[in-house]
Amino acid sequence: MSDQDSFDYIVVGAGSAGCVLANRLSADPNNRVLLLEAGGDDRPLHNLKQFWSNIMIHTPIGFGKTLNDPKVNWLYETEIDEGSGGRRHKWPKGKVLGGSSSINGLLYIRGQAADYDGWRQSGCEGWSYDDVLPYFRRSENQERGANTWHGAGGPLNVSDITERNPVSAALLEAAVEAGIPRSDDINGAEQEGVTWFQFSIKNGKRHSTAVAYLHPVMGRPNLSVVTEAQTANILFDGRKAIGVAFIQRGQKRQARARREVILAAGAVASPQILELSGIGRGDILQKHGIPVLHELKGVGENLQDHYMIGCQWRLKPDCVTVNELSRGPRLIREVLKYGLTRKGLLSFAVAHVVAFCRSRGELIHPDLQFHMMAASMDLEILGKTQALVLEKQPGLTCTPCQIRPESRGAVHIKSPDALAYPAIVPNYLADPADKLAAIAGLDWARKIMNQPAITPYLAAPGDPFGDTDESKLAYAAVAGATLYHAVGTCKMGHDTMAVVDPQLRVHGIEGLRVVDASVMPRICSGNTNAPTIMIAEKASDMILGKRAAAAA
Repeated sequence: MSDQDSFDYIVVGAGSAGCVLANRLSADPNNRVLLLEAGGDDRPLHNLKQFWSNIMIHTPIGFGKTLNDPKVNWLYETEIDEGSGGRRHKWPKGKVLGGSSSINGLLYIRGQAADYDGWRQSGCEGWSYDDVLPYFRRSENQERGANTWHGAGGPLNVSDITERNPVSAALLEAAVEAGIPRSDDINGAEQEGVTWFQFSIKNGKRHSTAVAYLHPVMGRPNLSVVTEAQTANILFDGRKAIGVAFIQRGQKRQARARREVILAAGAVASPQILELSGIGRGDILQKHGIPVLHELKGVGENLQDHYMIGCQWRLKPDCVTVNELSRGPRLIREVLKYGLTRKGLLSFAVAHVVAFCRSRGELIHPDLQFHMMAASMDLEILGKTQALVLEKQPGLTCTPCQIRPESRGAVHIKSPDALAYPAIVPNYLADPADKLAAIAGLDWARKIMNQPAITPYLAAPGDPFGDTDESKLAYAAVAGATLYHAVGTCKMGHDTMAVVDPQLRVHGIEGLRVVDASVMPRICSGNTNAPTIMIAEKASDMILGKRAAAAA
């Protein structure tokens, strides 16, 4: 590719959304598509300088390594956050083909139908649950088979857990004893319930969007994939986007777009690129000497994230958990087992059991989610990086998370330099409603851990929360962390803070869209990877439909 080349579509970011767009837009051989990725190739034999990092990407249990690996991870850091104990938080985001779908916990959750109906009611036409369900189904190869809610034959494989640890099974039973209904499918008719997670795993290996959508089509002559290319800014002719400037291996380069530039760089980088290009709050742009092309006050605002409160319990010495399986002779056996069967420890995802419940009985829908598994971790500081390190003694994790937070933060540039990280202000637990949900989440965790199904495994009863609301809030402030679900910083809608319209076109700008988790007006009730893939599936139809209408 030369700087004189032009394309019909330029997609910025080869993550969960970008890989989907590259596949769908290049399916028409008449469309010439450029996919720009700031990170490297995720395939081990195609990128030997990060060979072992890429091996960890494709081995499910390797997420624990990729979460702290600068070769495949941006490792953003927030500003000091007063609501969570005056701490800074590490924010892992994928810097590799597949983006965060290459380093995440491999958990497949869609959220509630009410989430998307809420988007529609807020003015986002075409985004109700009935509108988006076909795109969830189109994206999915559900190993259980197709039904009203699930698809079969789609690019993304969705599978069940292959081995059920006794401690994790006991946690599931304890949740049922605590009053959470047993469920077989929390991605179906009703989210409330407790069940085993489903995963984006195929034949024991991670099924990222790079594997599912991009690798099979990289041989298309009309698709160019350029890695190690960090977008610096968008190029304009007046208020029409006509290309991008990017930096590749220290060289400044450009690419031209005949039809559209599509930002799919995520909730941190997409608003950053808009601001570097002169689109955003005028006061912030002027502070950094960037000429204001178009003022949009919502760029970088409306940041939402799921705040997970870490809760762990010590187990009796004879319990076999991920902790014990991860060292010594047992680890050797697990490596051999994985090599022969693609099962066992190395095929495990970040959590085993999921529960959705309500913090208050009068709520119509669940507002709490629990990630549960037979593993416990210490937070250690390795160099300048926070790392979750498996403990040597057996333990379990049962972590509550409020799934519809009211607190809002922001992401804004700190420099006109495209290589400088932006300021991330999460504002965890800033809203009083979030504090009440945190207290309720800890009450639910205590209730689950006091049930007959799990107490025989515990080394000692009790927990560190305390009995007052104040003590529980104090615990939540110091024990919580991101669940890696940043969204909302280029929100969709028609109000004064909206950045894109329901067609995901940037307000006031021609030929520019944003297609990633940043367009969510409100965070979905659960893990965000599957909804982001859905957004890109739907956006690809919008983009191609616009072209067809124009041609007609």
